Amino acid sequence: MLSLVTYLRERPGARVGEVARAFGVTERELIRDLSVLPMCGTSFRGGDLLDIDTDGEQIWWHNPDDVAQPLRLAADEATSLLVAARAVAGLPGLRERDREALTRAVAKLEAAAGDVAEGSTRVGVSFEAEGDVFAEIDRAFTERKRLWLQYWSSARGELTEREVDPIRLVTEGHTYLEAWCRLSEDRRIFRLDRIAEIKVLDTPADPPKLELRDLSEGMMRPSTDDPQVVLEVGPAGRWVAEYYPHEAAEEQPDGGLRIVLRTPDPSSLLRLALRLGPDGRVLAPESLAAQAREVASRALAGYDAGREERTG
Repeated sequence: MLSLVTYLRERPGARVGEVARAFGVTERELIRDLSVLPMCGTSFRGGDLLDIDTDGEQIWWHNPDDVAQPLRLAADEATSLLVAARAVAGLPGLRERDREALTRAVAKLEAAAGDVAEGSTRVGVSFEAEGDVFAEIDRAFTERKRLWLQYWSSARGELTEREVDPIRLVTEGHTYLEAWCRLSEDRRIFRLDRIAEIKVLDTPADPPKLELRDLSEGMMRPSTDDPQVVLEVGPAGRWVAEYYPHEAAEEQPDGGLRIVLRTPDPSSLLRLALRLGPDGRVLAPESLAAQAREVASRALAGYDAGREERTG
């Protein structure tokens, strides 16, 4: 996006299609980026913002001269930037050339910041175990090796072990590993902070030749080949439509919704069905509805038995 700003400054009225092709993105992705740029400017506190807009055909930058002055950092801004840069430079698994480039940038910032830089040296940031996970994944990519994972599935509520062939790392709020899973023999996405244990195996990674999915519409997009699940939720369960990708959400007379969604593993929605309790029920497939009733009955039976022991 920084390059995009320079590009637009040199090309007033640039056409959306041409800019998208120049940056190798879709027009929709470009328009989304353009909606972010007007929230950027020369001050972290909101000074002069980029006045950039588009009519869908052309892109106009109305105040390039107002924001073209060199950036000046306040003391707290320089300190924050230096602390963050040093923390990233110390990340496990960071490629050496990237570490060297970041170290050079920190040195330049320190020289420009002067006395302010001394205060930043007294502040440190440490990362949790996700950095070690990233390091192993990075090594697997470099050596083209398979990975063994112990992974926490929030949908199933359990740890699973599996071997995967890495495809790519992607970030959307969290960092994810997209890989070919040898357990399910399908493409799967794993959140790095849910990987409990990881090892690089001696086996060469050999994922099938796959077309990379367009993730501009979001990470979790079920396939049209996945089984269909129909849920009916009351007003208190409307949040399901906000958190789960779905095909349809039909309004119901009581203020609830009838939600149609797809998932490669319908049983992974059991926890959702139990969490909804009286605020929702599974309409289809019947096998999932029966499974949800059975699990709920076992849970209630266990609760009743425990209560009898306490009162007996």
